[in-house]
Amino acid sequence: MSKPEKFLCICVNERPQGHPRGSCAQRGSREVLMALAEEFEKQGAFDRSSLVQTGCLGLCQEGPLAAVFPDNVFYRDLTAADAKAIVKEHLLEGKALPNKTVPDRDWY
Repeated sequence: MSKPEKFLCICVNERPQGHPRGSCAQRGSREVLMALAEEFEKQGAFDRSSLVQTGCLGLCQEGPLAAVFPDNVFYRDLTAADAKAIVKEHLLEGKALPNKTVPDRDWY
């Protein structure tokens, strides 16, 4: 295995029901993770990138969240349907998906 060029980190943090911030797991991040894993396999992305499960990435209200490093791009409101485009366009072609990224102004 060669050193990955990029790391796609997806939050699978789960908080107790009723927590005011909620959590990515409650918003479907595990389904997104499984869809990403399938797309990594189908598109051969494991040759160049690594898929990583993480805890909280912040901005819980925007979840499910994922981050691509070293690009420092954060994705929000992900669904399983987004997996194909993230792998193909961002990880393999180097183009972030602007309609799903967290703008810098949203960090507080």
